[in-house]
Amino acid sequence: MTKVHRQLLKRLSEVRAVSLDTAYGFQANVPQMTEKIQEYFATSLRLTIKPLRFTNFETSTEVERAAFRQEVRAANYVFAGPGSPSYALNQWAPLGLNEDLRGTLATGGVLCFASAAALTLGSYTVPVYEIYKVGADPSWLTGLDLLGPATGLQAAVVPHWDNAEGGNHDTRFCYMGETRLRLLERQLPSGTFILGVDSHTALILDLDLHSATVAGLGGVTVRVNGRGTVFPSGSEVPIEMLAEVARDLASGEPVDIGWEPAHRAGRIPTGRARPGTLAEPLRDEMASLEGTFIAALGQADSRSAVAALLDLDSAIDARTRAGEDSPDLDNARSTFRALIARLGEAVGGGPPSRQAATP
Repeated sequence: MTKVHRQLLKRLSEVRAVSLDTAYGFQANVPQMTEKIQEYFATSLRLTIKPLRFTNFETSTEVERAAFRQEVRAANYVFAGPGSPSYALNQWAPLGLNEDLRGTLATGGVLCFASAAALTLGSYTVPVYEIYKVGADPSWLTGLDLLGPATGLQAAVVPHWDNAEGGNHDTRFCYMGETRLRLLERQLPSGTFILGVDSHTALILDLDLHSATVAGLGGVTVRVNGRGTVFPSGSEVPIEMLAEVARDLASGEPVDIGWEPAHRAGRIPTGRARPGTLAEPLRDEMASLEGTFIAALGQADSRSAVAALLDLDSAIDARTRAGEDSPDLDNARSTFRALIARLGEAVGGGPPSRQAATP
């Protein structure tokens, strides 16, 4: 999401950026995680981001708590990301950090929350680890509710909406899957909806312009009681439109449809969103091109095989230039190299020697 970070940083005349380690503060690799975040901002954005350490409310002193909150209040770009949403809430809620973060927004600052941290933004939060890993019954935690006071949206934010890591089982909706998500939906109070954000996708809420913009590779879904509307990348709508769509979905009335991507179950209300190009998930595109390559090779059609390789190379390059950094991208690169080697074997009558393969 490098392009998104750049766009957000450009809004600030003087950047005072900090990263919060709390969400992953229970892990054994906290220093390494923090170093990786610092390295990313330094390398990709040429920005020195100050790491703020606060990993445990119970064991911290009053002085440490006050110092941490002061550092957050002094920043105008606050980043938090991976880890456990429930762990983050258990530290931030008693600290009163939501008040400090509301102050960041009130003074024109930027909150950039991703993954676990993004789950805490709404009025309710999914305890992902407890449900998916431990087997707890689907239920909600009380979120920081930064979204409601700032935008008027009564929503639960669910990132990794299109997650497909499960392979042979449903891990969409941040590992909840359809069955658990329906159980969770029934527990939400009337007027509260789910705001689902796909992987490698950002929902940018501009409080000055009252606008909601979708950027990245996927889309953002407004969902109520099993009914959903997808705003694809490139959509730009008034923030209130998200709430309006949620009310339409909750009423059970047909939503005015003007556009629907063929491979998605969601829809876009006419006149409300500016459709963009919804990129095919790289994993699906890679599998399709790999299949094309193998079929062409089996028919001794070297032209079609090379064309599939070039298409895969273009897909990888496009996502690299867009700032994507994901396991799917690494896997695509490995597949690309393997297919080149396979083409070499087919043309040369055998695998390349180690000496020939070494640069």
